[in-house]
Amino acid sequence: MTVPGTWAEPRQDVWFTSGRERCHAWLYLPAAATSPPPVIVMAHGLGAVKTLRLDAFAERFVAAGYAALVFDYRYFGDSEGNPRELISIRRQRQDWRAAVAFARKLRDVDSSRVVLWGTSFGGGHAIATSAGTPDIAATVVQCPFTDGFASVRAIPARAVARLLVAGLRDQLSAVLRRPPVRIKGAARPGETGLMSNSEDVARVLALLDAAGLSESDYRNDVPARAALTIPVARPGGRTRKIRGPILFCVCEHDRVAPAGATLRHAARAPRGEIRTYPAGHFDIYTGPLFEQVAGDQLAFLQRHVPVEQR
Repeated sequence: MTVPGTWAEPRQDVWFTSGRERCHAWLYLPAAATSPPPVIVMAHGLGAVKTLRLDAFAERFVAAGYAALVFDYRYFGDSEGNPRELISIRRQRQDWRAAVAFARKLRDVDSSRVVLWGTSFGGGHAIATSAGTPDIAATVVQCPFTDGFASVRAIPARAVARLLVAGLRDQLSAVLRRPPVRIKGAARPGETGLMSNSEDVARVLALLDAAGLSESDYRNDVPARAALTIPVARPGGRTRKIRGPILFCVCEHDRVAPAGATLRHAARAPRGEIRTYPAGHFDIYTGPLFEQVAGDQLAFLQRHVPVEQR
């Protein structure tokens, strides 16, 4: 385990252990901090990696005086583990818990004030982690995945059937120790994928472009067994167990993580705050909406977890 102890570098590459593998993370520390700052633990969504604009959010938080630990799940990005791009809800939540434990051991942050920040599928993980982890100072989730059944209902029945067949084939391959049967994360017409709306593919490409990446830089396919677990996942059911403040940033036209289900779950959080935006699932990462959302999130953090404690 690497536990850095310097304020000098704006971003450091660090590793922490989760299960039998190591997760790679960026550690941001504010250069002008006069006391140990709160630390925000951050991770991305379904099949995504930290290079897809999480640095943009982290840089805003660090400029305001917060520290940030931005990590890739095992099997993704710069982290270890095989098969690559494996989406395991159980293991990703284990990664979240390991990241929180690692953040609390960092010497240059206030370990008593850990904030969780998750987007999309990672928003669901942040909800579940916050509900099950003591002493989380605050939680921020944007366009969060809260209800697998609601997400599946937004997909045509024929596409759902193809996903389930591919998932069963991949599960059999895993039992027989064969290479994974893979499906697209965002699928073009005629392809089988977890997201099959043509507009979603265009938005993913726009997100890649905004991050300075091309399709060849990002593997847009995953082992299909994820299609068997995502429909029955319901992290939004745990919002009522979150005792700290939590901000829900909800995209009103979200087809990937439908807003109706998210708003119902958000209303049950004892200290929940809700901000809604007239946008789709992928619009929140770039342009004017990014500026608005990042500003709302900073305002929430400054109210509930101020950099300088009084």
